Amino acid sequence: MVGSTGINAAVVQSIGHHIPTGRQTNDELALIIDTNDEWIRTRTGVQTRSRAAADEPTSVLAARAGAAALAGAAGAEIDTVVVATTTPDMKCPATAPLVADDLGLTGVTAFDVNSACTGFLAAMSVASGLIAAGSSRGVLLIGAEKYSSSVYQLDRGTAPIFGDGAAAVVVRPGEAGEHGAIGRVHLVSDGALRYLAHVRAGGSHHPFSADMDPHDPYLRMDGRALYRHAVAKMVETCQDTLRARGMGVDEVDMLVAHQANARILKEVAGKLGVDPDKALVDLADIGNTAAASIPIALSRAHHRGELRTGDTVLLTAFGAGAAWGSTLLRWPAMASETSTAAARELSPTG
Repeated sequence: MVGSTGINAAVVQSIGHHIPTGRQTNDELALIIDTNDEWIRTRTGVQTRSRAAADEPTSVLAARAGAAALAGAAGAEIDTVVVATTTPDMKCPATAPLVADDLGLTGVTAFDVNSACTGFLAAMSVASGLIAAGSSRGVLLIGAEKYSSSVYQLDRGTAPIFGDGAAAVVVRPGEAGEHGAIGRVHLVSDGALRYLAHVRAGGSHHPFSADMDPHDPYLRMDGRALYRHAVAKMVETCQDTLRARGMGVDEVDMLVAHQANARILKEVAGKLGVDPDKALVDLADIGNTAAASIPIALSRAHHRGELRTGDTVLLTAFGAGAAWGSTLLRWPAMASETSTAAARELSPTG
């Protein structure tokens, strides 16, 4: 059974997402860099990537997703807003207070979590701890990214991959044995792998300077090494999570990995022994949305009717840091639609 009974727990109550309407196709990208549609599709699974407008920073995407989740959580008492992101509106302040203000949530606790693509899992752990400790009565937990602002458009290794979007869940107090209860989130890191994916400039180690490389303010990745480590570490952490719960892989109804790359997702499923039909691949029309990718995938699967109450969902991610993790979630009962905006995002072609 996922979780145990008789203790306070954080429970997912509702979910919603927002994906901007702008798109950049593979053919359009090929006009800028040396690539083509076939090369991108066969290596990443991405056909188009979502693109937010200039006046849609991460906070706007996050607030719209937050509103969608709140619409499905009637009576929720939100006193905490947590935003998982690596593309904040500004270096300072955090994005979460801006989101809270946009949503009219005054006087609440609001802060960001930066654990790159593992950010949503890390934020789930934080939200769970706040509720279990009695420090919060309700958390609006959002994964949001505007990666079009963080990717060097002439970089063949990153520009084809990333997209923009956000998704949110409302987390309430409840019992550990009920559907939606967040159990232990297994989180791991290894700073020795920091250069697998990183943004070189802008921090205290490499401040901005007039003579920096044009690529320095943007994301860099070692694609081949990242692929190898991502597969190995996600498989390992999933196995650890299943073992800790005394469960077998055959008890998993859906594997929802961070939507990094279709090839990575399929290899993780294969090495775990998960039926390919149970491994969610949901990036063809939006790309990799980093910290937002797991909740977006969950929300879109929910709105397509692919998740049923009581389904056992295995979540896992690997991202910059390096940081990775996993957890199990028994899917809760919730409304089939949390907002009109989210309901429009039903088809895999967007």
